[in-house]
Amino acid sequence: MRLALREARRGVGRTSPNPAVGAVIVSARGRLLARGWHRAAGCPHAEIAALRRLARPSLARGATLYVTLEPCSTHGRTPPCVDAIIAAGFARVVVGAVDANPAHAGRGLNLLRKAGIEVVSGILGAEAAELNRAFNKWILTGLPYVIAKCALSLDGRIARRPGEGQWLSGERSRADAHRLRAQVDAILIGAGTLRADNPRLTVRGVRGARQPWRVVLTRRGDLPPGAHLFTDGHRDRTLVYKRRSLASVLRDLGRRQVTSVLIEGGADILGQAFARGLVDRVHFYLTPLLLGGPKLAIPARAARKIANAHYRRIGDDLLLTGDIPPH
Repeated sequence: MRLALREARRGVGRTSPNPAVGAVIVSARGRLLARGWHRAAGCPHAEIAALRRLARPSLARGATLYVTLEPCSTHGRTPPCVDAIIAAGFARVVVGAVDANPAHAGRGLNLLRKAGIEVVSGILGAEAAELNRAFNKWILTGLPYVIAKCALSLDGRIARRPGEGQWLSGERSRADAHRLRAQVDAILIGAGTLRADNPRLTVRGVRGARQPWRVVLTRRGDLPPGAHLFTDGHRDRTLVYKRRSLASVLRDLGRRQVTSVLIEGGADILGQAFARGLVDRVHFYLTPLLLGGPKLAIPARAARKIANAHYRRIGDDLLLTGDIPPH
């Protein structure tokens, strides 16, 4: 199952609105026969990808299939994987996480059991579910999973004084931030950030990454027409919401099958997100700077507790990640 999870991680950021899934086929004697992962929505699911990599289809008969997520039992963009698994003749199927969709949860496992296949579920289930936390939230609520990301000084500021340069974090942290961008469906900022920084919000340095949607929230709507978001090669991936609440924007993005959003806005957008309980996870780069100034990254009204906090050093910076419990 750990090998199947490794395969599944190859699809993170590439499969939305589908979950990332990995599969491994092992013979009755414990020999690895094939592995596969889901590459993108509309492409073969992980189980089918693994089956197609077998040296001979007959090798599946009597073998064990390890898959990180319960095999699908309904016809979507592709046929049900349960039917292919039964037809292949597997003796045993080992599953990590059960499908989070209440309409499907357990149905695929029951169909496999009715076909005489031994089924074991919940193996490394927490790790398998964690892999698709964005998909799981979206499929249950219709809302995207929201990550708040920023670089901030030790005294909680997110911007230098005018003329002191744009970046707070180091090069290695900025490269890490691009890897984070590559894992989400949309990046969201406010009009103030657009005017002040003219960001590109592209994914750079990550091979094979998709370009996320670029979302701008504005009250007045007087955005600079020459901004990168409106003129570069990804301008068709830019959405502008005028006089809309952050909560309503997230609902609309969910309807567009956006399962995850990275907020990279300034203090105003971050404050709104935290104060209204819209953030699921934080990704903060703490830099060895003391900047002073009146504007904090997170205003007092938006104070929240961080659970499951983890720290990792990246160059001279410290990356803090953690979950924001619901209100």
